[in-house]
Amino acid sequence: MADLYKEIKIKGEKAPKPPVAQKSYRGFSTVNPDTTSFQQYDLALIKQDLINHFNIRQGEKLSNPEFGCIIWEALFEPLTTELKEAIAQNVTGIVNYDPRTSATGVQVSEYESGIQIECTLKYLQYNISENVKLNFDKANGLS
Repeated sequence: MADLYKEIKIKGEKAPKPPVAQKSYRGFSTVNPDTTSFQQYDLALIKQDLINHFNIRQGEKLSNPEFGCIIWEALFEPLTTELKEAIAQNVTGIVNYDPRTSATGVQVSEYESGIQIECTLKYLQYNISENVKLNFDKANGLS
């Protein structure tokens, strides 16, 4: 009977699991039909919110006619220096409108059939920066 107790092993306590990181921003988007969940968090949600803002033409919001993007009206206009500066200011204003982000180094240029915006986007709470390219196409919209 003594041999029976030699085979029994007592395991020590399991290491505690680290706490689940709290997600700062939670929301949803139904834009991507390929996703299994419409929930979005943190950086993905911030990006989607910015894309939504860029898809609102200036003047479409009833309570605030200055809100929105001017690029949609500028797509079929000649891209002059003054228009480039106006678009750069508008893009900076849109990105800085969201208190979670900041834009620097906004560059406006023409590409195949539209306008391309390049800027450095900083996610303020996370202290993360990334270079972003937005293509506003005459036929396909924002990509």
